[in-house]
Amino acid sequence: MTTQLITHPACLDHDPGAYHPENPRRLEAVLAGLADDRFKGLERVVAPRASDDALCLVHPRAYVEAVLGSIPPMGRHQIDGDTIVSPGSEDAALRAAGAVVAGVDAVCEGRARNAFAAVRPPGHHAEAAQAMGFCIFNNVAVGALHARARHGLRRIAVIDFDVHHGNGTQHMFERDPDLFYASSHEWPLYPGTGAAGERGIGNIVNAPLAGGSDGHAFRAAFEAKILPALDAFAPELILISAGFDAHELDPLASLRLDETDFAWVTRALMDVARRHSRERIVSALEGGYDLEALAASAAAHVAALTER
Repeated sequence: MTTQLITHPACLDHDPGAYHPENPRRLEAVLAGLADDRFKGLERVVAPRASDDALCLVHPRAYVEAVLGSIPPMGRHQIDGDTIVSPGSEDAALRAAGAVVAGVDAVCEGRARNAFAAVRPPGHHAEAAQAMGFCIFNNVAVGALHARARHGLRRIAVIDFDVHHGNGTQHMFERDPDLFYASSHEWPLYPGTGAAGERGIGNIVNAPLAGGSDGHAFRAAFEAKILPALDAFAPELILISAGFDAHELDPLASLRLDETDFAWVTRALMDVARRHSRERIVSALEGGYDLEALAASAAAHVAALTER
């Protein structure tokens, strides 16, 4: 079975403004990095639009209708302090969530071993009824709940190595014993959640890292806290919130990882997936704001996903 790369040109049409950190150049850089000959074996898939029913597994229908209704026919509309939508944002947001749903379907139906959704806008800050932090819909949470509703999976895990804590995903998962969320992230940093003591009902694992922490500290946090807890949870499916803004070149934070660290954590999660989830992993792009570092890190992550 192959690794799927799921994306859509519409994800380039979400335009919060040329000076906004989360701009179309990010996805252009990722896709350029994955156009190299070493990725010719990827199965390239066009992302569908997520259905209302899929979105409403995690977001109230009133929120879905309201946020889509706020998309302007021209110009831009500011949903919150840093989340801005443009005429192309509806299709982009629906296909970003739809890409994760499609990846879940592919791995659960045995058509792919794993998948990477190269999409934007990102998702892990989106709360059930609030867009925030550049995020409109919580793409990985939609994929997780779709895996339960459509494929009957029970134990589903999301692992988040974005430099910012995924507050939305944590809040959606923290009272459900069959959902697991673990995050490594810089602390303190936006959005202010993710303290080590935030444990949900024992299904949340936060591994905050001090500013300036390097790859050794990152790997130690995974080896000491996140991987053992994930192994004990024994997930039937692993989703990854793959943010690459913990890279040492990223302008929005101060961790000091490089692309080898993202390849390492990907392989570590694949080892868990081999033991528990029939190798099923679906990864979705989150943050990463230095274009060169983002392209190299995403390429390292996808290259590791393709390894046997």
